Amino acid sequence: MNSSFQNELNLNDPEVLSALDDLSIWAAPFGIKMLSVVQYKRNIRALDIGFGSGFPLVELAMRLGSSGSVTGIDPGSAGLERTKFKLKHTGVKNVELVRGAAEHMPFDNDFFDLIVSNNGMNNVQDLSLALGECSRVSRPGAQFVFTFNTDQTFAEFYDVFRHVLREKGMEEFCAAVDEHIYEKRKPVDEFTGLLEQSKFRIKRIYEEEFEFKFSDAAAMLNHMTMKIFMPAWKEVVPAQAREELFRAIEQKLNLQAEQRMGLSMHVPFVVMDCTNAKE
Repeated sequence: MNSSFQNELNLNDPEVLSALDDLSIWAAPFGIKMLSVVQYKRNIRALDIGFGSGFPLVELAMRLGSSGSVTGIDPGSAGLERTKFKLKHTGVKNVELVRGAAEHMPFDNDFFDLIVSNNGMNNVQDLSLALGECSRVSRPGAQFVFTFNTDQTFAEFYDVFRHVLREKGMEEFCAAVDEHIYEKRKPVDEFTGLLEQSKFRIKRIYEEEFEFKFSDAAAMLNHMTMKIFMPAWKEVVPAQAREELFRAIEQKLNLQAEQRMGLSMHVPFVVMDCTNAKE
């Protein structure tokens, strides 16, 4: 049997570097805090819901080691293929990937000792159903740790969005802005209520925050993370009004950047540490 100290990576292999040098700056702050809350034990069966392109799934699998196993479930195919690539080139073997939805998971009852989800639960179609499934597939006493950014995320941007809507005589669309925020970022008390209904006991709620800083509005709106959110922002208003509206938003953000020596967008988030309390 070879010693673990003999395991090495070839850092001159471009594909190995590609697998290592790939972590979304958006996902990292949530996931790093979540990983610090997980209780690491040998012989754990873990589940990562909404693993995206492989973080923190691959990291969790490495930390649990060969005695543990990690299953990832995600509805996307591109992320699944990217995660397979990372697993291959990092040599991680204790992972199984499943394409599917959190609301209908193809796993046995009481199967997992640990469930994690890094900003995955606020992207499910039916939160109540997804949490019920988490309860079903995890054993009594299992740990459930997940993160989500709160409804105050990018509050600075949304304040400008609403202000410009009022200036343009489009105040009725402010309600659509609020609906968009609620759809993606449920209030903390709504999560706690649904967790209790699903037989989870909340051990601790961690409240954290990070921020994105930019030189001006153009830098912000051309940032890769903001481009991910842009389609949903545009959907809030009619297509014929978007160009003029977002030009006005950019101008107002630039004015703020001049006055405040840059732009800062805050991202408050929560880490829920829970235990399955079903009997």
